[in-house]
Amino acid sequence: MMVRSFTGSTVLRLALVATAACSLAACQSKPKPTYPTQTPSGPTAPPSTPLPPSTGPVTGQPVGALPGSAQDFVVNVGDRVYFDTDSHDVREDARPLLSAQSEWLRRYPSVVVRIEGNADERGTREYNLALGARRANSVRDFLVSQGVTAGRISTISFGKESPIDTGSGEESWQKNRNARTAIVSGAR
Repeated sequence: MMVRSFTGSTVLRLALVATAACSLAACQSKPKPTYPTQTPSGPTAPPSTPLPPSTGPVTGQPVGALPGSAQDFVVNVGDRVYFDTDSHDVREDARPLLSAQSEWLRRYPSVVVRIEGNADERGTREYNLALGARRANSVRDFLVSQGVTAGRISTISFGKESPIDTGSGEESWQKNRNARTAIVSGAR
């Protein structure tokens, strides 16, 4: 029987090969799950007409939110859209919700909002703050393009500092890649 001894350089080479193999396996692409954005419900009315009775997004039944209130905005329009990994591009599934937000904001011109950009826990603090800012600005730009006055919208980035879901894993990370439209003032 032959016993082979390994030299230090052979062990180092094996360790490097194993590290490279693990790195490639970790970078393997997996299909991205989608986390649905909230979608507005019911027909939309032009900004100059009064609001139709509020209905809930799931049941379609009237919701007891005062029209023009922060609760009306959250429950009947939706306050949050989601983003893909390392992206600040507004997704197609977020456009209807943002269009409903812009319509609601045009209907209530005294309301001032803040767009809060968020990121998942991966990446450095600095990177995630910058990504959150880009996400908030993307939502702001969309709302302005839909006729909302730019002076009514401020932005802030929380980066990875304010997660919705504190878990680690794709499902949690998807929830944390978002921009939230928060009413600052002017609501009923």
